[in-house]
Amino acid sequence: MSKDNHEIYRNESLKPIPDKLVVLTFDDGNKSDYNYVAPLLKDYDFGATFYITEGLGFLSNKDHYVTWEEIRELHEDGFEIGNHTRQHPNINTLTKDELLSSLIHIDERCDAYDIPIPETFAYPGDSRGPESIEVLIEKGYLFARRGVGPDYPYDVEGGRGPVYDPEIHHPLVIPSTGVPGPHYDFDDFVWGVEQAKDGKIAVLTFHGVPALEHPWVDTPPTQFKRYMDYLRDKGCTVIAVRDLKEYVDPSKTSGKEITYFA
Repeated sequence: MSKDNHEIYRNESLKPIPDKLVVLTFDDGNKSDYNYVAPLLKDYDFGATFYITEGLGFLSNKDHYVTWEEIRELHEDGFEIGNHTRQHPNINTLTKDELLSSLIHIDERCDAYDIPIPETFAYPGDSRGPESIEVLIEKGYLFARRGVGPDYPYDVEGGRGPVYDPEIHHPLVIPSTGVPGPHYDFDDFVWGVEQAKDGKIAVLTFHGVPALEHPWVDTPPTQFKRYMDYLRDKGCTVIAVRDLKEYVDPSKTSGKEITYFA
């Protein structure tokens, strides 16, 4: 992927951003992404992005994490597979070459399983600095999703965050409007979705339904279904991160806000 990827979007007409436009993202390759989340989203005809890393317990615990064969099935079912680095590090601790190598590793694994090379990225642990942004720009990512900080207080067990405003936020620093976990409830979810109006987009970041190895970011399946029922009943448009290119020109970055986070 290179900077030239942006060229194909510059001259195409964009769709107007509708109210109730919601982006669903799922980090870390939890087994529930395959066993529970994807089948439910297919029933509702919702899009989503699954951000894959071979860090955490991915290589050693296949009871809790997806296999590459299952990731390929997620792709074949129409979902986006995004890059979440090889080892899930705090990328502020990596050199530019180390970060690039980590990204390329996931690219190569996707290619080996006939999955398109990812065009979007999610920051592990929300960490990001100037050098990491430079690497993403050089590699030609269209969009990258962050967490809630520093705009909102970071709570490891979940919480609210800023709504994504394409007029303000740089496409490589898209904020999460909500990160479900034990400290995040249905009222928080409704609040986040209600922010998706007047050209703004709600971006939601999940970490397992359930997150078996990381209960501090767990979403129970019954709660998740309630969330998805709400999106369906409210007539929300639910998409993957890659689908933002239908509404947002990723090449327009001049004057857009970039925030860093330790």
